[in-house]
Order: sequence, then structure tokens, then C-alpha cells
Amino acid sequence: MGTAFSGGDELAAARLLLARLGVTPEQLLTVPSVPRVVPTFDEYIDRVSEAVTVGTGVYGTYWNRVREVWGSRRLDEPSPLEIRQLAERMKEQLVVRRNSRGGRTAAEHLISSLRCLYSYAEADGLIAESANPAKRVPKPRRLASTRRALSESQLASINEVAATTGNDPELDTLVLRLHIETACRRGGGLALRRADLDTEQCMVRLLEKGETVRWQPVSPTLASQLAQHSDDRGGGDPTERLLRYRNGRPITSRRHDHLWQRVGGHLPWVATQQVSTHWLRHTTLTWVERSFGYAVARAFAGHNGRSDAGTTSTYVRADVYEVAQALAALTGESHPLLAAAVRAPSGKHLEVNPIGGYGR
Repeated sequence: MGTAFSGGDELAAARLLLARLGVTPEQLLTVPSVPRVVPTFDEYIDRVSEAVTVGTGVYGTYWNRVREVWGSRRLDEPSPLEIRQLAERMKEQLVVRRNSRGGRTAAEHLISSLRCLYSYAEADGLIAESANPAKRVPKPRRLASTRRALSESQLASINEVAATTGNDPELDTLVLRLHIETACRRGGGLALRRADLDTEQCMVRLLEKGETVRWQPVSPTLASQLAQHSDDRGGGDPTERLLRYRNGRPITSRRHDHLWQRVGGHLPWVATQQVSTHWLRHTTLTWVERSFGYAVARAFAGHNGRSDAGTTSTYVRADVYEVAQALAALTGESHPLLAAAVRAPSGKHLEVNPIGGYGR
């Protein structure tokens, strides 16, 4: 016949058993979490590559290097010291070019690409923020840019070479004029579509880095040239790229590279100083700032974030009509957004005709 226990005796027996097992009552109330399996770099780079935006596409090159050395390792294995060592190896193995700056940019991009990768790992709960090794590796200090505004005679010489040499001067001069008038980045010009061209209001919609979108005034001449180029070489789909070769294929960044290589062959200073499309952005924005002030130049450049100029920029924003006024002065052409043609305070304008000068 079994022995009957009272409620108090049962609790006492349970406490005694738990004490012998080394378990507290609180531990019984906690549901054990199943640890997540930390993926390898090969596995996780594939997943993150599908999530990153177009602006972070440069990371792909550096993720491939990470795959080569750490592909089979888990994300939580490399230490900050190993990341620093990998960055130094990349600097040493860099192919030395005329515009190389000691591999600092390569090291910076490697660290940035790893920070991007680990930020996704943090969000997925694969590693803790305190365990993120990429955050504890400082980027190399960025050197001042060697790019600058071109002089009047320099820009005129570049335009003349583009218009009189090469296998497609029409395309090259159109590309140059687009970048001179809009000060857009190379990616903005390459991404331009027929649907982004408003020929009535003479504006183009630019999609640039950081997923920014802005409508930028262009001269009636450029708007007409872009429309004609699209009609002559476009595939009929307004959502496809606008700038194309004669065979109808959209141009890529290689067209820019070939253009500047050819110009550099005729103008040695272009090759020596490594002049590129971005120098046109510097040229136009410098002219706008000198003629119309900082606020208009900032709007012309498409800089909208507070980080571009601090808190003061909140109170000195310029609108699209002021940008159109600057453009009218830059090109010497009236713009539909303005009631009348407006000239720069100095009375000068930039000559953007491919065979003309600059600042005449």
C-alpha cells in the first residue's frame, strides 16, 4: 500500500530533487534558445549580394577577394587583426597605375565591404554588435581629391578632340555635353532612360548613387539632341537606357574609359593628370558656385543630405528655378522654367558646344 504525501511534502521533495540536480525553479520557466548556425563567407555573401542596392555594387569585387581567402570560414572566426592584415595585403598586391594612391582606396573599400556584410549579420542575429570585428578596424584616412575644375582652354581642347576624333564623335560630344550641363555623375548619365527626358520642360530625371532621384534642367538644345539620339538609336522601349552605340547597344562605363584614353592620346596633360568625367562635375559646380553662390551650386549638384554642409544648409536651400537660372547663364540659352533668359552676374556663360570654348 503506497504512502500518501501531503502537498507540502511533495513540494519539499521536488525542491530536494532540483537541488541535487543543480537546477533552479527559474531555469524551468526559461525556454532554451536554439543557437543559430553562423554561415560561412561563401554562403552569406551569396545571400547578401541579393539584398544590396546598385550603389553598393563595388563591394562585389572585394567580397570576391574575401571568398578567395576566407570562403570556407564562418563569419564569427576572423579577428580585427586578421581583417587589418588582409587590407594590408590588398594594398601590397594592388596593380600600380598612374593614378594609384598607395592602395588606400582598396583598403578602404575592403573594410567598407566587410562592414556592410557584418551589418546584415547583426540584423539577422548571427553575431552581436559587440562581436563585430569590422567595426573595430579603422579605415585609412582619405586623402584630398586631386580632381579640380578645368580651365576654359582645357575644356575647349577636350571638346574639340572629342568632336573630331574617334569612331562616334556624335555620341562622345553628347556624353560630354550631358555631364557639363547637368554636372551629373558617370552613373547618372549611364542610367538615363528615354522615360527620364521631359522635352517640353527641358529636364532630365537623374538616378544616382544612394538611390537619389532628382529632376535637373537641361538646355533646349541638349533636350532636343537627347530625344533625337533616342529616336535614332533607341530600341523603342522608354524604360531602356538612352545613350547607345550606333548598333543600338547601351553604352557602359567602358565608353567613358575609351573616351578619356583617346583624349589623353591627343592631350598629354589629360593622361598625366588622369582627367575623367568627374572633372566635368567639378568644373560646372565650381562655375555655378562662383557665379550664383553656394546654395545654388549645392542644389545643382543634387546634394540634399544635411551631412553635405551641416545644419545651415537647411535654411539656404535653392530650388529648381534657381538651378534653371544658373543653367541658362551657363549655356546662354533661355529655359522654359524661366519667364525670360537670365544671365550670370558676371555676364559670362559657359560654352558647351563641343567645338567651342568655355567661359566665353
